Amino acid sequence: MRSASKVAVLTVLVSVALASVVAVAAAAGGTELGGLPVAAWCAVVAFGVNWVAFVPSWLARTEKFYDLTGTLTYLSVTGFALVAVGRYDVRSLLLGGMVAVWALRLGTFLFRRVLAAGSDGRFDTIKHDPARLFMTWTLQGLWVFLTLCAAVAAITPTTAEPLGPVAWAGLAVWVVGLGLEVVADRQKQAFRADPANDGGFVTTGLWAWSRHPNYFGEILLWAGVALVAAGNLAGSRWVTFVASPLFVAVLITKVSGIPLLEQRADERWGLDEDYEAYKAATPVLLPRPPRRA
Repeated sequence: MRSASKVAVLTVLVSVALASVVAVAAAAGGTELGGLPVAAWCAVVAFGVNWVAFVPSWLARTEKFYDLTGTLTYLSVTGFALVAVGRYDVRSLLLGGMVAVWALRLGTFLFRRVLAAGSDGRFDTIKHDPARLFMTWTLQGLWVFLTLCAAVAAITPTTAEPLGPVAWAGLAVWVVGLGLEVVADRQKQAFRADPANDGGFVTTGLWAWSRHPNYFGEILLWAGVALVAAGNLAGSRWVTFVASPLFVAVLITKVSGIPLLEQRADERWGLDEDYEAYKAATPVLLPRPPRRA
C-alpha cells in the first residue's frame, strides 16, 4: 500500500475514533434509540451521509457536490436529533434553526462558487485516488459532527432547561458572527465580479480590518451556538462546549482554512509590494481598524 493510502486509512480510523469519544461525552444522560444514545446515532448519520456520497463522487471523479453534501449532513444530523428525541423545546428548536440558517447559506454559496469556477483546486489530485477521496469525505463527516457536538449534546438529553441570559447572549454572538461572514463573502464576491479588479486582491470593507473576516465570523457564530447550548449541558456533556468552537478555530487557523489561503496568496502576490504592505498592515484574523496613512 502506498504511503499516501496508508495515511488516508489511518486518518479514517482516527476520525471515527475521535468522533466516538466525543459521542460518548455528548451522550451522557441522553435519550436512547434502539439501545444506542441518539448522540451516537448522530455521529453515524454524519459519517453515513458522506460515505454514501463518496460512491458517486468516486465514480464520476467529481467534487462538485462536496460542499452541498456538507450542508445536507448538517441538516440531516440536526433534524435526526430533533426527531429522534421528539422534544421540541425552545432551546432545541433555536439551535436547529441556527444550524439550518448557517448551513443553507454557506452551502449554497460554496456550491455556486464551485459551479462558477468549474472545479475545486483542493481536489485536483485527491479525486483520482480512492483512498484519499474516501478520507476527504470521512473528514467532512467528522467536521460536521464535531462542529455540531455542543448542539447535539444540548438537544438529546432526556430533560430540557429553560433559556437564560447566557443563551440570549449566545444568540447575539451568533447573529454578529453570521453577519460578518455574509457581508465579507458578499464584499469579496462583488470585488471579483468587477472586471477592473481582475487578478487583484480585496482590501476594502471588512477586508481592510482583517485578511480573513469571514473566518472570524465563522468562529464567532459557533461560539454563539455553544453558548446557547450551555444551559442544557451537564457532566461530560461540557466537553462539547469546548470541543465544538475549539475544533472550528483550530481547523480554520491551523489546518484547512487560513494556512492554505495564505499560502496561495503568497504564491500569487508575494512579490507585489501593495500586497506585502496590505499584509503588514492588516491582521490575519482578529479585526482591527485600518491604519491611516
